[in-house]
Amino acid sequence: MPGLPANERSLAPFRAEIDAIDSQIVELLARRLEVVKHVIAVKKVEGLAAFLPERVEDVIDKVSAHAETHGVPPELVEKLWRELIGWVIAYENERLG
Repeated sequence: MPGLPANERSLAPFRAEIDAIDSQIVELLARRLEVVKHVIAVKKVEGLAAFLPERVEDVIDKVSAHAETHGVPPELVEKLWRELIGWVIAYENERLG
């Protein structure tokens, strides 16, 4: 990339790859949110609460174990998923009334 300092140019391909990965993550979040919309519909019919503590811990355990097998720090994944799940629970609560 002309015009960038040499140290910035050497980072450019890595930044482009990170940008592409970020786009994929957003696409996966969109897919996840579509599934959540179906979950909300079922919870309405079944009279289930948005927050199901045992499900939250099951999800955290699964993603943490998966992270570990892929060399990702489980504590990073746990922190991200707890934030994601907290947001989703609030989103569900708004729609469940």
